[in-house]
Amino acid sequence: MTKTTYIVTALLVLFIFVLSTVNYQSEDRVIKEAGEAAQTIFSNEDIPEENFQGSYFSFYLPKDMEAAEADANNAVLQHGDQMFIVFYNPLETKKSDLNFNAAQNKEAILLESFKDEEKFGYIRILPEKKDYELQVGVGGVKVTTYTEKSEIIEDAERIMKIALSIVK
Repeated sequence: MTKTTYIVTALLVLFIFVLSTVNYQSEDRVIKEAGEAAQTIFSNEDIPEENFQGSYFSFYLPKDMEAAEADANNAVLQHGDQMFIVFYNPLETKKSDLNFNAAQNKEAILLESFKDEEKFGYIRILPEKKDYELQVGVGGVKVTTYTEKSEIIEDAERIMKIALSIVK
């Protein structure tokens, strides 16, 4: 091999290393941003309108999701292969912290609550073998899914919107 080939190869390896380092987000940073995203959506005055009417309750269903099934207190939503479980307890108020108290887990890498004059909400993230269990709740509603690090911020926003649309 010539000297030029070695230099080009070294520069290519360096370029790939720098590019992957710049695009890499640490787990701590992603978890923190997911919590901030959930809180921002929770605090937003502009709650999405319901666009899915089940037999017992209605809610906002993002365009890229579908409702696989729904009954009086639950709904199973899908986004490709990813499943989202919605649990709704109509006996709990928007200010209820029942689901938050039930979500307490010493293995949680994030458990934060938010409240305002009208409602109480939270986000919990648990590490799993290859991904994360993400749970967001508002009052008597909780939405749970398993997600990857690269999707956790978007999923936190998405499911907070769903939960808020049920309790409004």
